[in-house]
Amino acid sequence: MFGEEIVLGPLPKGITLAKEGMQKRVWNVLGHTYTMKAASESSFAFETLDPPGTGVPPHVHPTQDEHIYVLEGVFTLYLDGQWETAGPGDTVRMPKNLPHAYYNRSEDITRALFWVSPAGRLAQLFDKLHDLQDPVEVVRLSTLHDVDFLPPGSVEGA
Repeated sequence: MFGEEIVLGPLPKGITLAKEGMQKRVWNVLGHTYTMKAASESSFAFETLDPPGTGVPPHVHPTQDEHIYVLEGVFTLYLDGQWETAGPGDTVRMPKNLPHAYYNRSEDITRALFWVSPAGRLAQLFDKLHDLQDPVEVVRLSTLHDVDFLPPGSVEGA
């Protein structure tokens, strides 16, 4: 799909330009745009652009801590049983095994920097999800890459 497979090792030095992805990686995942900003064996960072009405349903990363630094807009977040909001300048912390979800329920775009540690197989997952339109297949592939979605209907308001 992108030619060169992502192989993670030590963090390479360099600059990822503002409008580009590291290794030119930009993914379309069910309406979201994810742009790879940094990738190594120890961490993986990507910028998101989330149109109004989009979101990622409740899921768990069993091997990764995840963080979100909100750049624009407001996210509605599910964090282990509670609904919260986060806006520009806020940092969201989601330890591994914490059930979480995020949605853009506003009329404007949201933009954020996400990162996970360790990197795991999330970048490789995004390669497989790029332009995929079948949510059932997205869930199946995600499970193979250490992202476990909660059953539909298990979280009120999701």
